[in-house]
Amino acid sequence: MTETLIPRPAATVLTLRDAPRGFEVLMLRRNLNSDFVGGAHVFPGGAVDDGDGDPDMRERVLGVDDEHASKRLAIESGGLAYYVACLRELFEEAGLLIACGANGEPVDLSDPTVMKRMATHRRNLNAGSLTFLEVLRTEDLVLDLRGLAYVAHWVTPVGPPRRYDTRFFVALAPSDQRAAHDDGETIQDLWLRPRDALAAHEGGDFTMIYPTIRNLQAVADFSTAREVLAYADALTDIVCVQPRMVTRDGEVVILLPGDDGFDD
Repeated sequence: MTETLIPRPAATVLTLRDAPRGFEVLMLRRNLNSDFVGGAHVFPGGAVDDGDGDPDMRERVLGVDDEHASKRLAIESGGLAYYVACLRELFEEAGLLIACGANGEPVDLSDPTVMKRMATHRRNLNAGSLTFLEVLRTEDLVLDLRGLAYVAHWVTPVGPPRRYDTRFFVALAPSDQRAAHDDGETIQDLWLRPRDALAAHEGGDFTMIYPTIRNLQAVADFSTAREVLAYADALTDIVCVQPRMVTRDGEVVILLPGDDGFDD
């Protein structure tokens, strides 16, 4: 009997910005050679690392502590690691750092000298020669979790070679920074209105996995980024969605709870 893979904890963030024709979300295209959803357009995110839950990291966050994070995610403890993970992945994959001074005041990361240092930190972080906590300590920054909102919970169905237990968040993009893919795990970055991303997928121009599609659909009718944040903040009892993969007439079909055949 094949052993069922245990999903690995993960975090993903829908990073938002306002634009003249409606708010946009940051999407990255995964490397074509990736062994997990290669070539797909995704939100920045990835697995929760041990360092994300480091006790010392709790001194480098503002706005949410582990007790409140865990309560929001409906787990006993360790919830803060998911919040940290999604902002770490946003920095690693897209170069955006949502941070502030220890006193909660905004910091300007657009100065050319600072930008150069942050680019070096990012390369070292992705190379494994520096930790995210060390980046924050070196720059005397704290992660600003005050504008980060939990919005969805998806678990990869049984079948794929990797499985993730993923918490989705939404956040406003820092206005003084510019997103840039890492040219490793990701090969393209672009800002799109959710409806445009969905249309591109329908037209065959975008490959997107099901949770990405459903999360775009959930926010597509809003007009501004802050409306999306308000929507996420108001959500209660976020349900864990665990799709099933079945084969029908030779084709793989994804079923959600409530679909015909899901409970078979």
